[in-house]
Formats: sequence, C-alpha cells, structure tokens
Amino acid sequence: MTSFIPRAYGATTIRHTVDAIPATMPMARAQAAVKVHNHVDAARWFEQAMREQPENVQASLGLGQSLCSLGRRGEGTAYLRQAGQYFLQASRQSGDLTPLLELISQLQHWSDFEGALELGTQAAEVNSADFRVHQLLTLTYSQLNRTADALVAGQRALELDPENSMMHILQGSLEADAGLNAAAKLRLEDVLTYELNAREEFRAHKELARVLDKLGEYDQVFPHLHESAGFSSQLPEITRQDKALIPTMLKANRIEFDRELLSRWSGAEFPKNKPSLTFLVGFMRSGTTLTQEVLDAHPDVFVADEADFIWAMHRELHMMDTSTANTAEKLRRLDFVGVLHLRECYWNRVRQRFGDSIGERMLVDKFTMNTIDLGLINVIFPDAKVVFVMRDPRDVCVSCFMQLMVPSPATVHLLTWQGTAEFYAAVMDWWMYIKQQMTMGFIEFRYEDAVMQFEPTFRKVFDFLGLSWDASVADFHKRAAGKFISTPSRTQVAQPLYTSSVTRWRHFESEFAPVSELLKPFVKAFYYEPF
Repeated sequence: MTSFIPRAYGATTIRHTVDAIPATMPMARAQAAVKVHNHVDAARWFEQAMREQPENVQASLGLGQSLCSLGRRGEGTAYLRQAGQYFLQASRQSGDLTPLLELISQLQHWSDFEGALELGTQAAEVNSADFRVHQLLTLTYSQLNRTADALVAGQRALELDPENSMMHILQGSLEADAGLNAAAKLRLEDVLTYELNAREEFRAHKELARVLDKLGEYDQVFPHLHESAGFSSQLPEITRQDKALIPTMLKANRIEFDRELLSRWSGAEFPKNKPSLTFLVGFMRSGTTLTQEVLDAHPDVFVADEADFIWAMHRELHMMDTSTANTAEKLRRLDFVGVLHLRECYWNRVRQRFGDSIGERMLVDKFTMNTIDLGLINVIFPDAKVVFVMRDPRDVCVSCFMQLMVPSPATVHLLTWQGTAEFYAAVMDWWMYIKQQMTMGFIEFRYEDAVMQFEPTFRKVFDFLGLSWDASVADFHKRAAGKFISTPSRTQVAQPLYTSSVTRWRHFESEFAPVSELLKPFVKAFYYEPF
C-alpha cells in the first residue's frame, strides 16, 4: 500500500501561467485561470476582484460560472442571478436583451430553472416581441414540468417566427407531453416536408416516432427511429463522443474488480458524522426516476438527482495517483487514509451542491449509470446500500431507442437499435457479475411490480433501507409536478401510476429478431416471460 499525499489542484505550469500576471490585476488573473480550466484559482481571483469592485458584473458572472464548474451550484447560480439583475436593468435602458438572454441560457445549463424563469418573465416584459425570450421561456417551463405554460410560450414564439423548424419540433414534443397527440403528429409531419438540416431531421423523426407510439400507429414507429439514427451520425455533438470508452471500461472492470478488492475495507470503522448513504442505480429508462420520486417523498430521505459526486471522487483518485495504472489497481494501492480522503471528497461535493439542506436524512444518490462504477463505490463506501431497479429488457431497449437524450459516452450507444441492445447487454452483464462480488447490501426489484403492486413492493424497499412506511409516498406524482427533474421521465412521474409501459415491446415484436439473442439471458435472469 502507498500512503496518500494530498496534491495541489492543477499542474505547476498552470499555476505559473496565472502567477505571471501581477496580483494587482485580479480580473486578468481570473480570466487566465479560466482559459486553462483552473476553476479554483479563477474563483479566488474573481472573489478578489469583487471585493475591490463590488459592482463589477463581469466578476460576478465569472465567479458564478467558476463556482458552478466546481460543483458549488447554489453559490454559483446566486452570483449568476446577481449578474442577471444588472443585465436586466441595462436592457431596460438600452432595449438590448442579448447579454441577459445569454445569462438565462447559463442558468438553464446549470439547472437553475427557477432563476431562469424569474429573469425570463422579466425579459418578456422588456420586449415581448423577442422570439428568443419566448423560446427560452418554453424550454424553462418544460424543464419545470409546467407543460401548459410551456405550450403558451411556444405558441407565442411561433407567432414571432412561424417558419422556425426547431421551434415547431419542440412545440410538437410539448403537445405530445400534454396528450395532444393528433396535433403533434400533424405538426411534425408538416415539419418533415420542410428543408431541414441534419439536427432538425434527427429531432423531428425521433419526436414523431414517440407520437406515433402514443397514437397506437406502431407499424410506423421504427421506420422513423431508423431514419433518426441515420441523421445522428452527422451531428458533431454525437460524433465527438468516445463510443468505446464505457464498453472498454466494463471489460476491464470485470477482470479487475474481484471480491478481494471489494472487501478490503468492509470491516473498517468509518466516522459516524455523515448521513447514511444509498445508491439508486439500474439502466436508463428502467424505472429509476419513478423510484427516486417515491423515495424523495419520504420525510427521512433526500434524493440527489443525477449529480456528479462519484465522477468527482473518481477524478480525485486519479489526481492522487497520477500513474498509468487503471482504477482498480489504484484502489488496491490506496491506504485507509486515502479511502477516508475520497469519502470526504464525495461529501464535500455534496455539501457544495446542497449545503446543509440534507440534515439528518438519508442521502439517496440517484445517478442511473453509477451502475458502471459500482466497483469503485463498493471499495470506498462498503457501508452504503444499493437499490437496483430492473425492467423487462425489451421494454427498456424500446424506450431507450425512442427517447431523445443528451449526448454522452453512454447515450451515444442508444442511437441505433443494435447499439441499444448491445450496450444494455454489456451493462447488465457487468451487473450480473459485480453483484456477486459486492459486499454492500443491495436489493433488486422490478419496475412492473412497483406499478402493479405499489405498496408491497416499496414497503420492501423502505424496510431494506431501515425506514418506516409512510403512506404519503403514494402521492409522489403531486410533488413531481412543477419540479425540475433531470431525466426524460419528468412528465411521466408527474402522473399517477399507469400500466401502459408494461410489455410495451410486444407492439414491436418483429423488430427483436436481430437482437433477441443479446437480450435473452437477461429476460431469463430477471424472471420475465421469454420471447
């Protein structure tokens, strides 16, 4: 074992770049730090600039962005909102909304949709004839699960720019969310008669497939999904993703993470000054968002929705040990001091994001694809628990292929039908292996059981977590309405439970011939009816 030695943030050359600028020029130093992605130093120098010039809006803006980049979103977005008030006042005098609208986009990027809404509604008062204002309001309302308001804002945007193809696609998506599927179909079919670029074609075909599924026109769904897949290969935000990253990592993990490594610290005594910790995982579109909302409705639970805490801890491990060794080998070389440091790194990230709002409640870290990092999680948090949500593999694959998702090394696999099945099989094969090696306690349950037998299923989950049953969790959908939820399931979980997503795959049974062999082992392992 090697002892842990704390490392300074960033390389020496980066610090020299910043230090070459006189300390009497804090803004210049801050901007130099931003250029080399040294957000720690950037935040420090922006803070000094604000102490010297409290009204320096560029310092407020830069500090907000730097703090958000460091995971301190609560503090960061407060500074961004402060800059937004300056831009708002300036726009009232000049009529130029450009800086304000750019800042609203920044707030959306950092998931502060409440702040974006506050500034967006005021921007509309300054200039109600600005298309971009209503476009941003549409996006903001949709992310806050306020579909009716989003439709109104979208209609106003289209009145100002009736030929805007992407706005029509967004409006069609919102109409589908509102149950106006016939209108959405007509709109999207009309859009596809326009001269579109690759991104618009990709989005329009994907959204139309979703609408046709809702309308029961199942024979037309997959042709549009395949059309969408064809255009995806032309989009730079997709082609720049490293498609081999996760499959390569999973293969290495299966070799490197064994029972011996995972049990290294299982009997260790850890400080008792932190909330109890549970990881909610599974596969995308498997029911993890439903589960998070049910758990979050319990008074003794606090859910972190798709936060980057494990990613930050993973990065810290590689900063501690800069060798070319893989993650598992670095964990083998880590001593107990290093384990404690990584745990503290995790909780520091949590505090930066949520402050003291968790209190004594259990923290449920819901990041669906933390499934991939269960080996790392078990080594550092052997005292944690895992809730793993299963769903019929065929329904998962249909839902993933049909859904628009933010491009990432994970979601890039879901753009083709074959890729979706292959990626699902790779991740589930990893789960089938790692659950036999884990020393963390875990529970598996099926999405279908949660839908059909809500209370018995979730009673078992709460019992596993050591929490008493609270009947109010059945009203989870009321809490979800009007709330930002980071996954595409946000509109579904704002409704009472429904069963239409169960055995949905049968509408597309003929499409499974090329992928059935990939999925059969998991259909059997999870006790679903065979093909």
